[in-house]
Amino acid sequence: MTESVPAAGTAARPVLVVDFGAQYAQLIARRVREADVYSEIVPHTISADEVRAKDPAAIILSGGPSSVYAEGAPSLDPGILGLGVPTLGICYGFQVMATQLGGEVARTGRREYGSTHATLTGEDSSILAGQPAEQTVWMSHGDSVARAPEGFAVLATTADTPVAAFADERRHLYGVQWHPEVLHSEHGQEVMSAFLHDAAGIADDWTAGSIIQEQVERIRAQIGDKKVICGLSGGVDSAVAAALVQEAVGDQLICVFVDHGLLRQGERTQVERDFVAVTGVRLVTVDAREQFLTALAGVSEPEQKRKIIGREFIRSFEQAQLELVREAQDGDGEEVRFLVQGTLYPDVVESGGGSGTANIKSHHNVGGLPDDLRFELVEPLRTLFKDEVRAIGRELGLPEEIVGRQPFPGPGLGIRIIGEVTQERLDLLREADAIVRVELTEAGLDQEIWQCPVVLLADVRSVGVQGDGRTYGHPIVLRPVSSEDAMTADWTRVPYGVLARISNRITNEVEGVNRVVLDVTSKPPGTIEWE
Repeated sequence: MTESVPAAGTAARPVLVVDFGAQYAQLIARRVREADVYSEIVPHTISADEVRAKDPAAIILSGGPSSVYAEGAPSLDPGILGLGVPTLGICYGFQVMATQLGGEVARTGRREYGSTHATLTGEDSSILAGQPAEQTVWMSHGDSVARAPEGFAVLATTADTPVAAFADERRHLYGVQWHPEVLHSEHGQEVMSAFLHDAAGIADDWTAGSIIQEQVERIRAQIGDKKVICGLSGGVDSAVAAALVQEAVGDQLICVFVDHGLLRQGERTQVERDFVAVTGVRLVTVDAREQFLTALAGVSEPEQKRKIIGREFIRSFEQAQLELVREAQDGDGEEVRFLVQGTLYPDVVESGGGSGTANIKSHHNVGGLPDDLRFELVEPLRTLFKDEVRAIGRELGLPEEIVGRQPFPGPGLGIRIIGEVTQERLDLLREADAIVRVELTEAGLDQEIWQCPVVLLADVRSVGVQGDGRTYGHPIVLRPVSSEDAMTADWTRVPYGVLARISNRITNEVEGVNRVVLDVTSKPPGTIEWE
């Protein structure tokens, strides 16, 4: 399989986020971007020479689940801290910095998890300047820095942590024991901004416009004068990816819409009408409904379903590729080597694409790709979050009907049926999903709700009473969530009246459903989709 080219924004000097296996590494990168600075996540195994070659404007050392004293704990090339690059250590990264520079990290046996009271010492510091002397921070650690390295001033303490923050202004090295990237740290974003702009002197000039300009140059360099196809799903991600590639190479782009039979009501019509009308791009529709249903027959295991769907997508694109070759005027045609995908950073992370990151679920466009993939991937959004993609779409002139849509997974309703995917179950779920979307829109909740998966528990039945008779039907699960970037999410408090209307309509209008339930789980521990 051919690797895709690095994604947006890397022409600017990056802020490198060194990942020690932290669940929040991607959130750190996001907070840097909120300060209008480009960030790039790199593994902790990166060498000092590799860092030097990237010419970073600053470095941030992430947290991590390990103790610095544990056997096999993630380490850092000691030469990195001697490069003269402004560096901020967070939690585990703070302790790594302390130990490498001659400080002391103690195994105290006391742990600080969650909301913690911190007191600033009053020492001058560019990263805490102007902040309240008493503030609430978010901690998650067992070991503590007991003694700062020589040349460092202690900036903050807590009841159990004598060195909760330190700085060596001369060498531009800084660290905090708490997590400034999480919203629970009251002044966390102020810490991040102060480090980037004041301590490291980085300008706040990384915008949607700069992403577009840099990525257009990369796409042109990768594709040249060749033809390229884009797997268009109708969702925000693929639409913005297609618009970005069209901006770069114009009519060299051909969009391929695969109707896999796992779509919501009206999806195919909307794609064929709305996107083409706005962009004028050439669109080829592939009817692969029977192909996908046949491949999914008898399969209930979620990872297997995702991988089958990913494989069949690629087979469909390959078939479209052959047909485009056949229709070429010269008879021989031109091989289409490039495939555009709307892969986002959360897709990569959940598919195990980070440093030491667990594979939560294989997204069809990442972990679900077949080993014999013959395309070279073009993934201009691979390091971006959803809201950044929306901003790029608006900058490119896409209408709100496209960029403001709720996310819909590429595998479609196939991963919203818990159990085997059959035509009967798809029809049932499609009908229930349409009712939910109509009612949420009429209630004016489309902007409040990030996404509302409607899930059919196909392998579960419950007793009900409908029309004075006993029924034994399926439950439907409503999963309304609010999120900023899909990495974390909370369930949306939909008004009871709206929930009641949805439940009444589904149980009255959708044959085979006699119960509607509400999923009130946050992410983590649950993911947004059930499979």
